[in-house]
Amino acid sequence: MLFTQQQSFLTDNSILNQKGLVIWLMGLSGAGKSTIAGLLKERLIENGIFSVVLDGDTMREGINKNLGFTDNDRLENVRRVAEIAQILANNNVVAICSLITPLHEHQQMVRDTVKMPYFEVFVDCPIAICEQRDVKGLYKKARKNEIKNFTGISAPFLSPLHADMVLSTADEEPSESMQLLCDQILPLIKPN
Repeated sequence: MLFTQQQSFLTDNSILNQKGLVIWLMGLSGAGKSTIAGLLKERLIENGIFSVVLDGDTMREGINKNLGFTDNDRLENVRRVAEIAQILANNNVVAICSLITPLHEHQQMVRDTVKMPYFEVFVDCPIAICEQRDVKGLYKKARKNEIKNFTGISAPFLSPLHADMVLSTADEEPSESMQLLCDQILPLIKPN
């Protein structure tokens, strides 16, 4: 049986006993987005929920490897991930997206692209703490001007205006942040 472009491959909730959802974690590099995304995926598995993590770094190694860090390239990066997340959610998959998403224009692009239930999370962490956590050495390189257009140093990060939830990762352990998020989203995923 052939599917038209608009049809879902998983049209029956009985295949995946869950509802599709796009969860978008945004914040500075080092704020804890990827860690929370990974922990959330594990917790969802424990609850019988299938999810896919779309991490900004991983996406830039593959489908977005041709993009740089100009405003236009960042916008295209966000758009592509939002389109993929939309396809997943259309098929009853929970898409956990972890991208810096620095500008209001980028944040609005996600909201305009995602037609499924969408849950926006601001992973809020002061830049000083993000720099302390700098496991990849990116902030040090940015401070030395070895990395151009680095969010929080030589490029802006604008706190989202429409976040459904704010996680303060300077004050919470990653597992605490994940649990707070999980408590909010599980009712959105479980079928009635």
